[in-house]
Amino acid sequence: MTERVDRDANRELRARFEDVHGQYQQLRSGLDTLQTRVAELRVTRRSADGQVTATVGARGELVSLDLTPAIYRDRDAAALSRKISETISAATAAVTAAIHDLVAETMPVASGSADFLRTGDFGALLGRADAVLGRGEGSA
Repeated sequence: MTERVDRDANRELRARFEDVHGQYQQLRSGLDTLQTRVAELRVTRRSADGQVTATVGARGELVSLDLTPAIYRDRDAAALSRKISETISAATAAVTAAIHDLVAETMPVASGSADFLRTGDFGALLGRADAVLGRGEGSA
């Protein structure tokens, strides 16, 4: 009888391990894809009048800035400076939103990763692990 119980328990543990391992492999594959997509991510924004075009990379770094010849007509350096800054800021905000969307597509909903990117709150990032450990789900 004890032998049968042990075999059943081992079979259940093996099935659970295979399930968790499969989830890990799927997550790992998704992270590889996410890393590639983020590395290739570029976002471009154009000012309302079309005179300034800014492209930023995934970290918000300026990749390119294009100005049309029309910028020379106004000759208002302060206005041009504001327009450039606003256009770069819009591109940076858009790339941040794009990364949030990419992470949300890849990471499990309850992981807290997407919330962390949105809020910068480490509690959101660690909240799921704390909840699991607090309920004793981590020990089985």
